[in-house]
Formats: sequence, C-alpha cells, structure tokens
Amino acid sequence: MGVPPGMLRRMKMSVRARRAGGTRAPGGASGGSGRLAGVAMMFGSGLSNQVGAATGALAFPVIGPAGVVAVRQWVAGAVLLAVGRPRVRSFTWRQWWPVLSLAVVFATMNLSLYTAIDRIGLGLAVTLEFLGPLAVALAASRRAVDLGCALIAGAAVVVLARPQPTTDYPGIALGLLAAVCWASYILLNRTVGSRLPGAQGSAAAAGLSALLYIPVGVTVLIHHPPTMGALGYAATAGVLSSAVPFLADLLALRRIPARFFGVFMSVNPVLAALVGLVILDQTPHVTEWLAIAAIVTANTVSVLTAGRRPSAGGSVPG
Repeated sequence: MGVPPGMLRRMKMSVRARRAGGTRAPGGASGGSGRLAGVAMMFGSGLSNQVGAATGALAFPVIGPAGVVAVRQWVAGAVLLAVGRPRVRSFTWRQWWPVLSLAVVFATMNLSLYTAIDRIGLGLAVTLEFLGPLAVALAASRRAVDLGCALIAGAAVVVLARPQPTTDYPGIALGLLAAVCWASYILLNRTVGSRLPGAQGSAAAAGLSALLYIPVGVTVLIHHPPTMGALGYAATAGVLSSAVPFLADLLALRRIPARFFGVFMSVNPVLAALVGLVILDQTPHVTEWLAIAAIVTANTVSVLTAGRRPSAGGSVPG
C-alpha cells in the first residue's frame, strides 16, 4: 500500500462521515462543481498514497523495507504531531492504552505492507491489505449480499495465493498481516476517537510509532549506509502517503457523501497495480488482475447496498 498505511486522517474521516452522512455542504458544495472537486481530491489522495508507496520502494535496494519504513515513520510522525498537537501530559491510562496499541499497529502495519510490496509487488500487497477494512465492514453485517461479497473476496484471495512453484507465501502472509493491522487500526481508532478530542490520539500514536523506529532505523542505516537519493525516496513516501492524503481526504469529505467516499476507496488496489506497473515495472498476471477486480467489486457492492449503515473503514493506510 499501503500505505496503511495516512494515519491521522482516518479518525477525522470516520467522525466527519458519521456526522455528515450524505448532507449537503455549505454553499452547495455537494452539488455539481463541489462533487467534481471532491472526486478530484479523492483521486489525488489515492494516487498520492500509491505513488508514495512506489517511491519508497525505489529505496529498497539501498536501505531495505525496514529502512524506508523507519524514515517514512519519522517524517509522518513529525507532520502529524504538528497537525494534531496532542496534550500527552493530560492523557489518562484509559486514554493511553488504546493510543499505545495504535502505535504498535502503525509500526507493524507499515513494515508488513512495505516488506510485502518488496516481495509480491505493490498491486497485490495493497489488494491483500484492503481485505482488512472489508472484513470489518462485512463482519458487522447479517445481510445475504454481504455474505456473498465475503465469499467473492475469499475466493479472490485463494486465486492470489494459488500454489505454484513461484508463489511467494511469506509475501502473501505479510500482505494479510497488513490487512489484520488495518482492521485493528479501524477498531482501535474508534476507541481512541471516543476517548480523546480531535486528532490528538492518532497524532500521539504516530509520534510513538516514530519513536519505536529510532533503534530500528539507526541499526539499519548503520549497516546499510543510505544515499541521499534513498533518503529522499523514503522521506517523499512519508509526505505523499501521509500528509497529502490526510489533507485531501478532509477536504473531499466536505464535498461528497461519506458512502461515496467508501465506494471510491475501492479504486486504491487498482491504482496500486497501475502505479506498480508504471513506476516499478511490476506487471500482474491476468488472474491477479481478475482477483483485484473481484475484491474491488465485493467492496463496491457492499458499500452501495449498505443504505445508511455506518462506514467501517477509513482511507488507505499510510
């Protein structure tokens, strides 16, 4: 991916989504021009997220996935702390434990996703990670259509993991681990959002995640001396996959219904596959394209038929 991994934006998006629903923005922004602007912002957000992940992957040969994630976490943590401004001294233990858990999830999610990207390619890694929010949404439902969507998504994963001499099972496992982390992020973020005001919880978790990567990053960079180009790629990933999507998503949700935002999330695995093809020269097989299409379709059908059911997810992790 994802990213997962932009961290801060997902909490604000879920809050705005529940409050705004399909309401019209001030000044008629949800009308023609406003909705077009929202679509453009969503597309820019998704594209930025995937280009950021692909750009970070360009540094893998020099500092590896762990080195890229460390630099990316440092940059993202600094940006999100500046935006969220958490008042950590006032946090109680009831507020701290979900924040600490969220920090561990951030750290695990991005490392597993980037390592999966290194092994199985951007498109497949992000598609597998995308199963996380889809699973959360489907688990809360008792509708037959959602059961059908779950079966379609499960069949697609079987296709992606079909036994072959060249099948990279560790890479697939890491992609699925990233999916579990994204699902955990959604559930933890709900708790954090209910116990801390604004974006303080996600910002604090991002900062702690950045701290966790100091010993990892220092060790990796000592053993694999980075070039300026590699550091630039990793830092760019932090900006493109965190800061840019965060701002774009917040602005987009002022112009479009939250449900439409959920549908547009489905474009991310497709964008990831296309960006991986253009930037990283990673070409999915026909069966892999079909599996990606099946998972995207399952999410789209589930969201479109959900009526007023609250959205379970957020944007692509960063």
